[in-house]
Amino acid sequence: MSGERIDAESKVSGNQANIPVQIRRELGIDDGDQLRWHIEDDGSVRIQVIQQQTGTFAEFDGYEGETDTNVTTDHDAWGVDVE
Repeated sequence: MSGERIDAESKVSGNQANIPVQIRRELGIDDGDQLRWHIEDDGSVRIQVIQQQTGTFAEFDGYEGETDTNVTTDHDAWGVDVE
């Protein structure tokens, strides 16, 4: 973030509001990202941007097996045959 103050406004239409382009650019908000809304005790609103994960391994949480693995020795055993 640039650290420079950005003030912007948008209108609500139905149950939706547009995010001004300056805000989207500054926060790196893109299509598919989610916004998490928090109402603070003083009435102010805090919004957390949840970036969309994309790609082949977007949903992969890692190996949680009971055995330790070593990529150098176990690579071929996991389905990649080297001839």
